[in-house]
Amino acid sequence: MMKKEDLKIVFLGTPEFAVESLSRLYDGGYNIVGVVTMPDKPAGRGHKLLQSPVKQYAVAHGLHLMQPVNLKNPEFVDELRSLDADLFIVIAFRMLPEVVWSMPRLGTFNLHASLLPRYRGAAPINWAVINGDKETGVTTFFLKHDIDTGDIIDQKKVEIREEENVGDIHDKLMALGADLTMETVKKILDGTLTVTPQDELTKGTEPTPAPKIFKDTCHIDWNSDATKTHNLIRGLSPYPAAWTTLTTTDGKELQLKVFEGKPAGESHIEPGKFLIDGDRLYAGCGGNRLYEIVSLQLEGKRRMSASDFLRGINPANYTCFIS
Repeated sequence: MMKKEDLKIVFLGTPEFAVESLSRLYDGGYNIVGVVTMPDKPAGRGHKLLQSPVKQYAVAHGLHLMQPVNLKNPEFVDELRSLDADLFIVIAFRMLPEVVWSMPRLGTFNLHASLLPRYRGAAPINWAVINGDKETGVTTFFLKHDIDTGDIIDQKKVEIREEENVGDIHDKLMALGADLTMETVKKILDGTLTVTPQDELTKGTEPTPAPKIFKDTCHIDWNSDATKTHNLIRGLSPYPAAWTTLTTTDGKELQLKVFEGKPAGESHIEPGKFLIDGDRLYAGCGGNRLYEIVSLQLEGKRRMSASDFLRGINPANYTCFIS
């Protein structure tokens, strides 16, 4: 049986979600011979180059770092091949070409933040919450041509509570995913690994998609019932955040992000109209229901509670408030 110090691993990832697993592997004594992450990107008004969290970790721990613009670039492929890695681990990275994922002798596995085959795609955590699921989880699987379709190695489940938002679930899955990554590597090392083709789990049904989140996805449709509205808001909080529009009496439209709220009682006000009751703010929803907005951010302002927001505005200056 191979020792973990002899198992040469290349780790591919970018955000904080991936760092937890990389850190566990490094601290656990595994031989990380290379780390691949996205090139630095300009950010902010000064366009200062921003390093990914994975790069920051790799640099801080003296790991061999690669930041290819093109994953098919011959120089990058040759450098990767020269590392003679046994295993590639991919977490929250780009789609890999076959010349990369087919390289290591023990294969390339991915950690995905859903219970595959549910939520194949770029935003699995968001869509699980938006769709009102009661549970989600993490999956490790071997890569193949079509994205998120490879044979499943293992899974772990976690409950989605009604009061949790996507940020809460992200953090739970980040830790759970690191546990699963470690267990998967140990199975590969010990030779005890078994896999399950995803076709055996779909049984002829279409897998649930998890497409990328765009600005239009985040727009609140107040004609939806209060429960769907609530799931959309918590499924996008704290980032990128659900939004609606406030129109001033002189015709100016301002974006209002909604971070937190809860379904309230029955309503006889029009969907999309806002009701002020003391220091509380309510919106009308479909199905004659109210939705209480608890935390928000008006365009050009900081995030604040609804009560602070109401103290700082004159409702008469907007067309959406009713008495």
